[in-house]
Parts: sequence; C-alpha cells; structure tokens
Amino acid sequence: MSVVNTLKKSNGTQWLGISSVAIALLLMLPILIIIGFIFSGSVDVFAHLYNTVLADYISNSLLLMLGVGGGVLLLGIPTAWLTSVCEFPGRKIFAWALLLPLAVPAYIIAYTYTGLLDYAGPVQLAIRELTGLGYGEYWFFEIRSLLGAIFMLALVLYPYVYLMSRAAFLEQSASTLEVSRTLGYNQWQGLFKLALPLARPAIIAGLTLALMETLADYGTVQYFGVSTFTTGIFRTFYGFGDSAAAAQLAAFLLGFVALLVLVEKYSRRKARYHSSAEYKAKAKLIELKGWRAVTAFLICLLPVLFGFLIPAGQLAFWSITQADLSDGAFFELAWNSFYLAFLAALIAVGFALVLAYAGRLIPRKRVRLSIAIAGMGYALPGTIIAVGVIIPFAWLDHQLIALASSWLDVDLGLILSGTLVALLFAYTVRFLAVSLGAVQSGLEKIKPSLDGAARTLGCTPMQVLKQIHVPLMRSSVLTALLIVFVDVLKELPATLILRPFNFNTLAVRAFELASDERLVDAAPASLLIVVVGLIPVILLSRSITKGHAGS
Repeated sequence: MSVVNTLKKSNGTQWLGISSVAIALLLMLPILIIIGFIFSGSVDVFAHLYNTVLADYISNSLLLMLGVGGGVLLLGIPTAWLTSVCEFPGRKIFAWALLLPLAVPAYIIAYTYTGLLDYAGPVQLAIRELTGLGYGEYWFFEIRSLLGAIFMLALVLYPYVYLMSRAAFLEQSASTLEVSRTLGYNQWQGLFKLALPLARPAIIAGLTLALMETLADYGTVQYFGVSTFTTGIFRTFYGFGDSAAAAQLAAFLLGFVALLVLVEKYSRRKARYHSSAEYKAKAKLIELKGWRAVTAFLICLLPVLFGFLIPAGQLAFWSITQADLSDGAFFELAWNSFYLAFLAALIAVGFALVLAYAGRLIPRKRVRLSIAIAGMGYALPGTIIAVGVIIPFAWLDHQLIALASSWLDVDLGLILSGTLVALLFAYTVRFLAVSLGAVQSGLEKIKPSLDGAARTLGCTPMQVLKQIHVPLMRSSVLTALLIVFVDVLKELPATLILRPFNFNTLAVRAFELASDERLVDAAPASLLIVVVGLIPVILLSRSITKGHAGS
C-alpha cells in the first residue's frame, strides 16, 4: 500500500511539474510571435512607417512617459508622506480616499473631462456667458492634446506610487526619524535625507507600474489624437491590414517595456536597503496646525477631487438625467462583460493555483523559471498580447478549416480567432500575474507540515490542493478572482482587437460612443465600470488599514 501511495505522490508531483512548464510555454506564445516578426514579415509597410510616423510614435511615447512619471511622483510621494507621518484634519479619510482614482480607467476620465472642458462643455460655456467673448477670443487649456493625456493618466495612475510609498513609510521603524533628529536634521530634512532614500525601492516600483500602464494605454491617447505605439499598432492592423507590420511595431513597444524594466533594475544594482523590524513602535505623528494643516489638506484633496469625485459625479449626473437606457442594450453589454470577465478570472486563477502549488512542491530551477515566465504578461500592453495572439490563432484556424474541408467536407469557421477563445487566452496571458501573486501569498501562510500530514494519509498532491489548501486560502483565491474580474472588465485594447463580430462589452461600447462624441450615452457604461472597480480598491484599503492597525 505504501508503494502505491509513493507512486501516486511521485506521479502527481511529476504531473504538476510538467503542467507548470506547459502553461508557461503556452502563455509565452504571444511574446515569441512578436519577437519572431522582428526578423521576418512585411518589409515594405514597416519601411513606410519608419519613413513617416515612427519618429512621432517614439517621441510622443517618451514625452508621455516623462510627463506621467513626473506627475505621479508629484502627486504620490507628498500625499503618501503626509498621510503616513503627519497629523492634520481628514488624514484618516485621505489615507484610503487617495486610492479611489485606481477605480477609474484612464480612457473614462478622458471622456469625462472632455465633456466638461471642451468648447461645448459647461466650463467654456460659462466663460463665454460671463465674459461675452466668442470662440478664439480667449485662451483655454486644450484638453485633447499630449499635455491633456499626461494629466489624465497622472490623475489615475498616481495611486501606484502613493500605495508603494506609503507602505514603505509605514514600514520604516519609528526610530528612523528620531535618529535623524539626533543628527541635527529637522522634520523635512529627515524626509529628504533619510525617509525618501529608504523608500526608494518602493517608489521606483510604483513608478515602473505607472509607466507600464502609460505605455499600455490606448483609449486616452486615441481619443485625444496623440500618436503613440499603441495607436500605431491599431492603425497598422486595421488600416493596412498587415498583421506582420503591426507585430513589428509591437516589437518596438516590447523593447520599450523591457528597457523600462532593465533601467529600474539597473538603478538599484548596488544599493542595499534595510529596515529594522525590531522597533516598529508607534511613531509620533508630526502635528500640523494653521496654514500647514490647510496646505496638507489641500494637497491630499486635489488628487481625490480631480481624479475621482469630479469624474464620478459627472458620470452619475449624465447617467441619471440625460442617458437613454430604454433600449435594453446596456443590460446586454453588462451581461457580456460580466460573464466574459468571470470566465477569464476562473481560467487565470486555475492556472495560478497549478503554478503556485508546483512552485511550493517542486522548488527546482525549471519550475521557478516557468512561474516567472508565466507572470511576464502583466508587464505587456494589451495591444502587444492581442497581436501576438491573433497571428498564431488565425494561422491555426486556417489549417483546421483546410483539414476539415478536405477530410470531412465541413466548414468549421474561425473557431479560435473568431470566438471568445482568443480573447480569453489574451486575458489569461495579461492578468495571470495578478492572480498568481494573490494565490502565492495565500499559500505562503499555510505551514508545509500540513502537506506532509495529508500525503501520509494517501492524498495525492491535487487532492491536498483541492481539499486542504483551497479552503484554507479561500479569501486569497476570492481576492484573485475579483481583481482579475475587474481588470478584464476595464481592458480595452485587447478586447477591441480580439472580440468576435457583433460582440460588445461595456468598455468597448463606452469607447465607441465617446469616439462618436456621444459622451452622455457613454456615461452609464463608464459609470458601471467605475462602480465595479471600486470593490477591489475598497478591499485593498481595508487590508492596508488592518495591516497597519496601530501604526
């Protein structure tokens, strides 16, 4: 009996190892396709792009990254410091409220502010009525511009820097600032000479995430008429109908992402950061009074006001007072979006469970490498993944059609590239890392001795995972499902490229209506995305509050 159990255990472990490698290779397919087209594919179309628009794509993408990078640092670091170290009216509310803009996709905030600030919007209308000036007789900020795109993206992406920076400031021991005072530093010198350098890894990590999201954005830059790599890939794919040239542009964008990751790692190559875990007593908050308290309040209020309250309020106003929901199309879109997001979340979390458990049971190099490869997709924009998926899936579809036609005299149709299969695969590649992180976090909290005890009772590795681990880490699995669900709900570029004909989601419909300047009609779909996006933000805020209770 013991020999049989041993064979079952070894076979189960071997199956896990093989599965983890197979999943990693499968999810690496889009990247390999994109890299392969660097050395092959259409030369004429890419040469035309090189001679005409490639310089604009590169310069605009770089300017966008520089502007958004500066914006998220200016918004994220001061607010993180004030809510972590200072005491002023509203600090406890701002500690979680500053995360709210994470719930608003950049393309939705772009539509909202265009409706408010464009020539026909209420702000310019009020200016003309009050001053009596006509069009062209006064200056007003042009929202549909590169600078407008920078502001929109900075408003919704600064929480990445805020979240990472605040966690770093809270983790720093209470003795840090006390030591700085013994060195003769005042409170603000202690911030710049001790606290910020110690928090540098977290700040750089948050900045890198924000810049990756900037490179991945399509809806905002397309709507504002800014030519970047993402808009160029769409124009090449749909305008020229040349998937090879689109893949070559995607390879350029992939190079940008890889360079961003390498620069982040290079900037910290020789640095070592240590934090004392022994003395994490309550640090005495710096009490701000008078004009200092008012200034701190305003610094924290402005990002929340412009990044969440104003756009969410405007969307709610349009949805309640002007939008037409009588045709029932809105509810069909909501159903399409929800069941698609739910299926994608189930697939991603299922793969994440297999990979995380394989890493727990088989700590070998090939398994660790497989997990790392499988988690690479989150660093890639949806446009890259979509192009990398459509090319092999379309090729495979045509091979299957030819085989079925010659052998069975049956027309299969596009069963991969023309259905939700391609879209679900792209979502899995893009968001597996999100679910993998949550699942790994839950597994780490379970003692390894439980595995050994269950295995001695004759359980196979998959039985241990299903009957013991999943129930114990139920909250982590549900969190992973929820985060992937919301991310899929908000994803725009991959959905635009890969969706089947006559299949729309809330994100796609909002984009189409906004592109037709029907901003009021786009409001209900946009508002529902924002409301659903609030759920993980609230959970994240609660977990941070619990994690630092008493800090």
